[in-house]
Amino acid sequence: MRGPGRWWRRQSKPEKVETYTRWSFYSFAVVEFVTIGIMAVPVGAWPGAVLLLTVAVHVGVCFVTVSRALDWTRGRRPQPVRLLWTLAAVTSAVGLSTIGIADGGPDRESVDAAAGGTFGAVIVIGTGIIALGVRGRRRVFAIPGAFAAGSFVVAVTRGAPVGESLFASTMVLCGGGLLAFTAVVSVWLLNIVYELDEARETRARLAVAEERLRFGRDLHDVMGRNLAVIALKSELAVQLAQRDRPEAVAQMVEVQRLAQESQREVREVVRGYREADLASELAGAQGVLTAAGIDCTVSGATAAGLPVAVQSALGWVVREAATNVLRHGDARRCVVRLRMSEGRVVLSVENDGVTEAGGGSSGSSGSSGSSGSGLAGLRERLAEIDGTLEAGPAGKGLFRLTAEIPLPSGPARSESVAVVRTMSEVTP
Repeated sequence: MRGPGRWWRRQSKPEKVETYTRWSFYSFAVVEFVTIGIMAVPVGAWPGAVLLLTVAVHVGVCFVTVSRALDWTRGRRPQPVRLLWTLAAVTSAVGLSTIGIADGGPDRESVDAAAGGTFGAVIVIGTGIIALGVRGRRRVFAIPGAFAAGSFVVAVTRGAPVGESLFASTMVLCGGGLLAFTAVVSVWLLNIVYELDEARETRARLAVAEERLRFGRDLHDVMGRNLAVIALKSELAVQLAQRDRPEAVAQMVEVQRLAQESQREVREVVRGYREADLASELAGAQGVLTAAGIDCTVSGATAAGLPVAVQSALGWVVREAATNVLRHGDARRCVVRLRMSEGRVVLSVENDGVTEAGGGSSGSSGSSGSSGSGLAGLRERLAEIDGTLEAGPAGKGLFRLTAEIPLPSGPARSESVAVVRTMSEVTP
């Protein structure tokens, strides 16, 4: 049980929907074989064996058609046109063979009932599965119409009354049309799920690209003017030096000052880019997780009044934890708590849906260096302010990440504790 369970948990949500759709139509063919097998038991030796053999062939073709048709739907292979015509021919042949068994077999009611049930089941299920590989509303609904018309012709040819023939063809039309409609809706929903998943990935990539562009613009604004001035003053200093003018020294001193100023401004840009605001990260994580269908709850004290370094470190913890909850496992619930404990700020992030393959927030453990993301980078970042980070299972299917940072001693600590506790008291 653990093997298939792990395989299922490793699948993405669109892949799970596709697997469910695929096996739903497989089950139609299985139900067809089992039902007809039960009806064929009282028929007799050779009629029952013929019924089971012909239905087994039909079920096998249905299985292959379902697989190829859904692969074509997802763009993995060309449309199985020949296979669709083959299934239509096999469906018609099996239906006609059941009528032949009813006409030429033992004259018993059980034979007629089994042949009639086999005829209806094969036609209806064959119609629905053929519809999986067809596009266009007219073409889809032309399939049950064609089989219904053929059923009417066969019934009239056998000498059945027009009323009974019309009733039988109407039943084939309704049953086949319902299954064809089910096939169309299933494929439509499957495509929507994949498109939504692709749209979410595209949105994430666009957000990353937009942030890179923003950082590039900031860096250009900082460095563009300074580099242009440095180039001009360097050129002027060269010309003055060639003329043995003493002003060349002053120009190079100015170039040195501009270079140092550029370094400082670049560090400020990078620092502003790397620092994270705790309140903004908490709100952003809750919004992103909620949009992904995960019930995210943020509780405890507020971030107001905490030192900037503490907020920045905890903000990176929240960002990394939320990223890993989305990236690993199949979480449905996430709880973020911020609290004060004996002069320390404690942030915990707990989520369910952890898989043995690497779920929850543990997926990035040790995956980065000191300047990157991941738990290793977070531990190094927290260690700079004497903080600690613990991550691991917290029960069956749960994962908890806990970060603790001591507050600075002295007046700053007292002010921070008072503000946080006051805000915590008024927070519901």
